[in-house]
Amino acid sequence: MKKGKVEVLAPAGSFDSMKAAVSAGADAVYIGGSRFGARAYADNLDQDRMLEAIDYAHIHGVSIYMTVNTLVKEREFEDLYDYLLPYYERGLDAVIVQDFGVLRAVRRWFPDLHVHASTQMTITGADGAAVLKELGASRVVTARELSLKELQEIHRQVDIEIESFVHGALCYCYSGQCLLSSLIGGRSGNRGRCAQPCRLPYEIRNGEGRQNPGGQKYVMSMKDLCMLDILPDILESGVFSLKIEGRMKSPRYTAGVVSIYRKYTDLYLDQGREGYHVSEQDRKVLLDLFDRGGQTEGYYRRHNGPDMLVMKEKPAFRQTNQELFDHLDRTYVETEKKEKISGRLTVTEGQPVKLELWNPAVTLTGPAAETARNQPVSREQLEKQMRRTGGTPFEFEELDIRLEGSVFLPLQALNELRREGLKQMEQAILEPFRRKAIPPVEPAYQVHPAEPAYQASPESMDSFRGEARMPGLSLHVLVCNRPQFYRALEERDVAEIQIESDGFGPGEWEQLAGQCRQAGKACVLAMPVIYRREAADFFRKHEEALERAGFDGILVRSLEEVRALRNFSGTAETPLYGDHSLYQFNREAGAFLRERGISRLTYPLELNGRELEDLEGGSELVAYGYLPVMVTAQCIRSCAAGCAAKPGAGKKKNTDGNGNPELWRLRDRTGKELPVKNHCVFCYNTIYNPTPLSLIGMEEAVMRAAPSALRLQFLYEKPDEVSAVIRAYGDSFLRGRKTASPVKEYTRGHMKRGVE
Repeated sequence: MKKGKVEVLAPAGSFDSMKAAVSAGADAVYIGGSRFGARAYADNLDQDRMLEAIDYAHIHGVSIYMTVNTLVKEREFEDLYDYLLPYYERGLDAVIVQDFGVLRAVRRWFPDLHVHASTQMTITGADGAAVLKELGASRVVTARELSLKELQEIHRQVDIEIESFVHGALCYCYSGQCLLSSLIGGRSGNRGRCAQPCRLPYEIRNGEGRQNPGGQKYVMSMKDLCMLDILPDILESGVFSLKIEGRMKSPRYTAGVVSIYRKYTDLYLDQGREGYHVSEQDRKVLLDLFDRGGQTEGYYRRHNGPDMLVMKEKPAFRQTNQELFDHLDRTYVETEKKEKISGRLTVTEGQPVKLELWNPAVTLTGPAAETARNQPVSREQLEKQMRRTGGTPFEFEELDIRLEGSVFLPLQALNELRREGLKQMEQAILEPFRRKAIPPVEPAYQVHPAEPAYQASPESMDSFRGEARMPGLSLHVLVCNRPQFYRALEERDVAEIQIESDGFGPGEWEQLAGQCRQAGKACVLAMPVIYRREAADFFRKHEEALERAGFDGILVRSLEEVRALRNFSGTAETPLYGDHSLYQFNREAGAFLRERGISRLTYPLELNGRELEDLEGGSELVAYGYLPVMVTAQCIRSCAAGCAAKPGAGKKKNTDGNGNPELWRLRDRTGKELPVKNHCVFCYNTIYNPTPLSLIGMEEAVMRAAPSALRLQFLYEKPDEVSAVIRAYGDSFLRGRKTASPVKEYTRGHMKRGVE
């Protein structure tokens, strides 16, 4: 790898952290503004401070990326252009985005502004990266869970910059797929307000009771990432930007970590693998800066493992390395970084004083040098005065003083010449970054439609209660196993059955789809939430089974699947339906997904009823079910009892008496138990909310959202429970009968409260 083909990217949760990162040798920093950033509780910058930060970074040759990496609600979208405009005009290098709608709008509004796809987009392969490349993203921030081999495949197949995490906190969940903080406490990670409930203690339980290994409770708290030892492997896999996590940490932490990664990146670039060696002292420095309970190399060389987890409670007291802290403060945090410049001052008796500065070149003249009557000015005096560059970002590395004759020159005139010269040099550095925006030709969408797609009036509600069917509404059912499928098949109110792709063998897909058609129901295959090598190999292997089944639609849950399925002959023409994991918080996002060929969308789980009304209408709405709160590469069952998929584990050890997957749960401090599902075929876990969602009793709010269908999604419910739920929803939503909830304990999800 050639020098310069890599970037050390530093976090900045404040202006001081940004300066510390620059001083410590970062090539680029990422930082949040006052809105739309995924660290809402950081010391984010207001507009004036952000504009100052952009200039500061550019003067010191550093790129600056602003985080716009939250999901943006429809009513917020009208502010987005005006929010970004001053930063764009100032010269912002890139925005980091999660929201599909934000990506679409920024590419239209500011076509020459680089867009980086956040790790919150859950990009896990070349197919997802290729979609984003086609849409104008210049960089993809990969999921933390990817292996070196998967990174190599993205680099080989897609001409896009790859940014990957090398140091700092690891989430237990795939970024962008976590609703745990949102659903249990109303603080959404998708909105920058995660409360980190994964750092709390949990009991792992199955039918035999508590299964925590060694009695340790912190089974979802990840160790911090540290990639110094395999930094050459990461760079040679095709990663361009080495991302350090830590926007909630101090300037001292930022400076210390950046300085070490700067050191070892340069070491590798200069000496290659042969000269690359990590000192134990530097390892200790990183632990002294922050230690949650040890460090891990994460997922780059393995899929998961309990040794990536903290497991134990963090000690109440740790000895601090004050000598290290003082050194970092003196060297980086409290010291102003200065750019080295060269200059020449020419002072000739009777001639205008001339100041020449270089890189960039600036030349200016001052007043004429007078003939000295008494003591002439000396070369030393001139040099001393010119080197007084305090308060500016510059200092002279070379200064050539040319003095001819017996000269008198007022110090004030010399000071003004120096100040003006440095000011012009600063302007010359910054001017190439300045832009002039063209006002958007058309608005993204009408933000507040005068007439919602469907509006419930008192009269219509009275009619609805009088046995009228909600216009165009149908019931869809998502099932995980055969008993659920066959019970749903018998229910007359069900218009569509969606089957989980790892709950039914490919050999029975054709039969199931045929049975649905005979019963007058559509049959839809639900794809895995995570589409990585295991999933790609699985569907390639069973491409013929897909074609024979002739599903009426496929429920896709990631960008990878959208592109991959179009390349399979058996699904090239099959309608694609987007699940709630493909977020449409705004109409721009909906347009983005429809342009990708998705003909039906699912409303997100975090918007309240009023916010759902702001969307276009006609999407599917999840109205019942245990909602997924985490999708993770880690495995609860494997952590407690070993991997069920390994040879010798045996099917019996991972199934209940009915042949269904064994039920594992996580019990929190309040005694609530979160169901856990092992997707062994695709090697990921889903953790669910302790109580199911039920929207019975909220018919009017549902009607105002104008869904085309209600989805009832089943996890471990027995056939009689499936029937009870379907019939209750049929009575309530299709026939307008007042109906009690079919479950005793339930949640309304975010239909009432939403997220901040």
